[in-house]
Amino acid sequence: MPRVLFGAITGGALAVAGVLFQAILRNSLATPFTLGVSSGSSFAAVIAIWLGLNFVVVGVPLISLAAFIGAFLTIILVFFIARSSTGLPTFTLLLAGVTLNFVFAALILFIHYAANFQQSYMMVRWMMGSLNDATNFDPVIHTAPFVLATLIVLVWLSPQLNPLAAGEEWAASRGVDVERLKKISYFAGSVLTGAVTAFSGPIGFVGLIVPHTLRMIVGPDHRLLIPGSFFLGGAFLVICDTFARTIIAPTEIPVGVVTALLGGPFFILLLKRRPRELW
Repeated sequence: MPRVLFGAITGGALAVAGVLFQAILRNSLATPFTLGVSSGSSFAAVIAIWLGLNFVVVGVPLISLAAFIGAFLTIILVFFIARSSTGLPTFTLLLAGVTLNFVFAALILFIHYAANFQQSYMMVRWMMGSLNDATNFDPVIHTAPFVLATLIVLVWLSPQLNPLAAGEEWAASRGVDVERLKKISYFAGSVLTGAVTAFSGPIGFVGLIVPHTLRMIVGPDHRLLIPGSFFLGGAFLVICDTFARTIIAPTEIPVGVVTALLGGPFFILLLKRRPRELW
């Protein structure tokens, strides 16, 4: 039960973050990890593993705590790099996130090179993404408040995301405070991603596949997309994790590997069959 609940929370958070970043960046390929949150979290976790910080503080593994701090610092860094006198330019925000992704990837490779074999193995396993640390309710207790509070705020803001997805000038002409909405959405999506990634590691494709699949079912209305993505994303990740645990039992496959193997071909199939409905 703890693992299923944590998988549902993680999948839902990543799916909602995908909806947010696709809306504020107006890029249908944006994912929860586009703006560097995942790579910053991974870099901090890798450092903690390298330093041998494998103990628990107040019920939270120090590696997970380091990963959350890394994600939070990356959020702040991207924001200050992208911020200008005119607000938060979407193009600059995207470039800042992509650039930091490359920087953190290089630093992670350096630490891999400096680590011993056991540490390197632990780093690789963490970066594959997995739910196997949810052996009790601690990950659920530590992530659920962040996710549910953020989700409530986003449901309240969801009507404003519809005109924003059509363009900033269009949204402004409809009375939307564009810069305020972009800042709230950026921090909300980053918090969702950082909170769950700290305990699960980076799990890809959930924030890409789920929002696009749901758009084909319910359309582009964010009042439906945000709550719908949360529930569909949770179900998707729980199913993937069940598959990962049983397909070659008793050996367990990291769920991040399964989401990539299933998500990539599935997205290509959707792209070929109904390309105009992806946005």
